Amino acid sequence: MLTSELIRTDLPNLVTSLPGPRAKAIIERDAAVLSPSYTRGYPLVVERGEGAIIEDVDGNRFLDFNAGIAVTSTGHCHPRVVAVIERQAARLIHMSGTDFYYENMVALAEKLASLAPGGGPRRVYFGNSGTEAIEAAIKLARYATGREKLIAFYGGFHGRTMGSLSLTASKSIQRKGFGSLLSGVFHAPYPNPYRCAPGQTPDECAMASIRFIEDQLFRTVAPPEDVAAIFVEPLQGEGGYVLPPKLFFDELQRIGSQYGILLVADEIQSGMGRTGKMWASDHVGFVPDILTSAKAIASGLPLSAVVARAELMTWPPGAHASTFGGNPVAIAAALATIDLLESELIRNASEMGDYICARMSKWPDRFRYVGDVRGRGLMLAVELVRDKQSKERAPDLRDRVVMDAFERGLLVLGAGQNVVRLCPPLVITRDQADFAMDTLEACLANLER
Repeated sequence: MLTSELIRTDLPNLVTSLPGPRAKAIIERDAAVLSPSYTRGYPLVVERGEGAIIEDVDGNRFLDFNAGIAVTSTGHCHPRVVAVIERQAARLIHMSGTDFYYENMVALAEKLASLAPGGGPRRVYFGNSGTEAIEAAIKLARYATGREKLIAFYGGFHGRTMGSLSLTASKSIQRKGFGSLLSGVFHAPYPNPYRCAPGQTPDECAMASIRFIEDQLFRTVAPPEDVAAIFVEPLQGEGGYVLPPKLFFDELQRIGSQYGILLVADEIQSGMGRTGKMWASDHVGFVPDILTSAKAIASGLPLSAVVARAELMTWPPGAHASTFGGNPVAIAAALATIDLLESELIRNASEMGDYICARMSKWPDRFRYVGDVRGRGLMLAVELVRDKQSKERAPDLRDRVVMDAFERGLLVLGAGQNVVRLCPPLVITRDQADFAMDTLEACLANLER
């Protein structure tokens, strides 16, 4: 048996059956008191984390290819982030930046404004979460344009509060039982190159979506003069990590310019270096009027930002605010996060993403149930299908891969109906990437048995 000195701490090590005894006891307590609306993919009870490694309460160590749902991009408890959190918490935890002033809030707003696609003057609003950022963007778009109607896309996920949920069109369970949502919201197909109509190119698929907006929505239920904004994910997240062609975004910008409609880029999951650039929009030259960011912006602390063209964000004092948005401790973490992203982690995301993609690219030929692999940087997906000709989705097979990976020490999650998503911390090493690929290949081979 290996001694503890020979067991690598940067790779998984399972010491009990899963879940272990302490985990089982906590899960039982959880079931009695916590909301059953929480989704738990497998019985993981977390004790601590470091880098890309998570340790559970029974001492089992896992490789985290979720990054806390695309949040801890700098890794769990990065020492530089921890240090700035400790320093700031010892000086000031809260005073409410919507009523008073913080220098570090100004510094982060200046930084985000400088990083926004397209350049030019920007203003920033801070909240606590992705759904809060979307709610603020909805209100800002309506205020700035004087228009009411909004357009989003099928498969999109923008949050679960009532305004953002009105834009979300990911899963019916997210809407079921909640009654009427925000009025004036309409949806269009999101172009998925893997699921184009037979004989259709990705660009033709994209144009079909654009034509739906102009020929169907504009002509029937949403006159363009009444549309305030189009909300779009530059790389669709919960819908299955779908990448439309550049033409789609070029045409959205044409529509925005032609009809005076604002374009809102939801970069809550795809932003902050996840795709190998600061924003997924940067890959396709997409310049939104409003950009929303959250999740990875503060390495795990609650923070979100709406970054808008300065001439749009002119609402008066009291029009919109947040008691905790822009909390000084979260702001300090965000400044450290961006520094790490710019100095090393975006480059690592690009390099590790290319390395993983090279291995994954062979999977559709190697494995019977892999229909498609796709993604950018470290926002990657494996689509499982029952049959490659019909492309019939296989959610049960996806779920089996997710659970099998967990039992082998690798943490992944699903997206869409039948996709395994890979969104590890941007600090992962080549050895960790190899472990993840070896594990997933074993899981896929296991399906065929």
